[in-house]
Amino acid sequence: MVKTEYLEIPTKGNCHIVDITPEVQKAVSGSQIPNGTVTVFNIGSTAGITTIEYEPGLVNHDINAAMEKIAPQAGRYEHEETWHDDNGHAHVRASLLGPSLTVPFCNEKLILGTWQQIVLIDFDTRPRTRKVVCQIMGE
Repeated sequence: MVKTEYLEIPTKGNCHIVDITPEVQKAVSGSQIPNGTVTVFNIGSTAGITTIEYEPGLVNHDINAAMEKIAPQAGRYEHEETWHDDNGHAHVRASLLGPSLTVPFCNEKLILGTWQQIVLIDFDTRPRTRKVVCQIMGE
């Protein structure tokens, strides 16, 4: 059986990290599928999905500092030359992180580590509402 749920996640942009674990868990619990996997997929090319320990050091500093070293916001990007915008770094960062994550669940409960949360990271340069698909598969 396959069920699909859509989440709308408001973000602030600029490496804003949002814990979406409760929303994903709600989608799984409401699916009436007891065991399986959920694929969490961001629709768009300037945000990504991963897991982290959602704690202030990572959320407010470390992730952004690491991304700034890999794909600096003030860097030169051909994307910006082509489209005359300011988010080339956001596209690079999102492509490195990836748009999706698959998480197993059992008895309608996500199987995550004690300190592991599912997060959406918005790398773009402006606030927006992100659309995330949760595709739930199992039996």
